Amino acid sequence: MKYAWLSVGTAVLTISIKYIAYLVTGSVGLFSDALEGIVNLVAALVVLTTLKIVEQPPDETHPYGHDKAEYFSSGIEGTLIVIAALTILYTSVQRLLTPEPLEQVGLGLILALVASAINFVVGQLLIRTGKQHDSISIEADGKHLMSDVWTSVGVVVGVGIAVLTGLEWLDPVVAIIVGLKIGWEGISIFRRSSQGLMDSAIEPNERELVETILNTYCQHGIEWHALRTRQSGSRRFISVHILVPGSWTVQQGHDLAENIEAHMRRQINHCSVFTHVEPLEDPRAFGDQSLVRLDELPE
Repeated sequence: MKYAWLSVGTAVLTISIKYIAYLVTGSVGLFSDALEGIVNLVAALVVLTTLKIVEQPPDETHPYGHDKAEYFSSGIEGTLIVIAALTILYTSVQRLLTPEPLEQVGLGLILALVASAINFVVGQLLIRTGKQHDSISIEADGKHLMSDVWTSVGVVVGVGIAVLTGLEWLDPVVAIIVGLKIGWEGISIFRRSSQGLMDSAIEPNERELVETILNTYCQHGIEWHALRTRQSGSRRFISVHILVPGSWTVQQGHDLAENIEAHMRRQINHCSVFTHVEPLEDPRAFGDQSLVRLDELPE
């Protein structure tokens, strides 16, 4: 939670610095940079609210937890970024049609670079923390800040060139480029959150690890099938059917399932595993490999 508050504080500080830089210079490029800072602030507030929801333990109405709320957070952030991009593009086109001279550019560019340095430090910290805790919200917030850093650097370079060459139209052109870049970033974040809401599978490397673990137990005369996975925020859900000899006792099947589940939990972070034990000799055990059983299909 402290990292979410850090993001909020950083956004407030950098917005103030960037907006002063815009007021000083009148640069639409710096205005676009300040506007993205406002998006950072709103996104940080959304993340803060989301983390409070995610931290709640599972309950009767949400037995699988509240982790999926992170996808709503990143979806809102992506939408806000796209709106900001459209605003920047509109303002930039207006300035391109009616150019205005820039003033006190040196001071404005220094302020923009100071804000970028702050975002760089905090962005790196958030990305590292998000990966450590498997938090898509914190990681997305950190990547957004890092994107803001490179955007600011591009704006500073563009505005500087505009002043040195006297080509005032470069200022709105730089802002248009910023708007397009921010818009693409917003669409990418929105697509990622949409995939999460659609119960996408865990990462391929993690699924490969699950299969490797399962295969280590095949030497004991068992088989497995119907492996299904999904990821909800930082939580992974894994279900698999374990086929054992029908002569085994319930205790033997239970012990094997417990060993497999414990093995997976040791190897994969934030992992919930569900196993279903079936007899190898029963043909019905092979009719449930798909999500819909073969005997449930309409005639």
